[in-house]
Amino acid sequence: MSVPENTTRLGHLLGPHGVQGGVKVYVLGDSEQVLALKRVWVENRGWLKVRRSEPLAPGVVLHLTGVITREGAEALRGAQLYAADADLPPLEEGSYYYHELRGLPVFDAGSTRLGEVTDVLDMGHQDVLAVTYAGGEGFLPLQAPYVVIRAGEGGRPAAVDLTEDAPAGLLEADGEDE
Repeated sequence: MSVPENTTRLGHLLGPHGVQGGVKVYVLGDSEQVLALKRVWVENRGWLKVRRSEPLAPGVVLHLTGVITREGAEALRGAQLYAADADLPPLEEGSYYYHELRGLPVFDAGSTRLGEVTDVLDMGHQDVLAVTYAGGEGFLPLQAPYVVIRAGEGGRPAAVDLTEDAPAGLLEADGEDE
């Protein structure tokens, strides 16, 4: 069962909480956003309705339809958790979800278009942008002061700009002479 299109990874399931099917979630990002969801997509299970959610620092506990025992929650341990992009609650101006970066153009410090963001990857301590460009595919650290997300209409992301502080050669073909 593959992950549906237009979904964003929220985190993964850690295991049971209590004896009535609650499952702890390791949340990537803001736990408050997960608490607002009415349904989630669970790896190898599909879409499940959220019966109830509760904060549990540093993540949340979800009570999902069809998961009513500790053993049922244990069976979900390690599963990835996703939400439909359209189901995510709106953010305040100037904030953005990672899925909003997909498809954005990437420009160098001189405003030359380099490529396009295809995905945002959680690499542990550092998130990276997967970018397609003339030389193939490359990765950019999603980190200030190297990368700035340019806001457009309504404060939504419009482009990704590399700054003058970005290391040279981030999006060059392997073996290309400088």
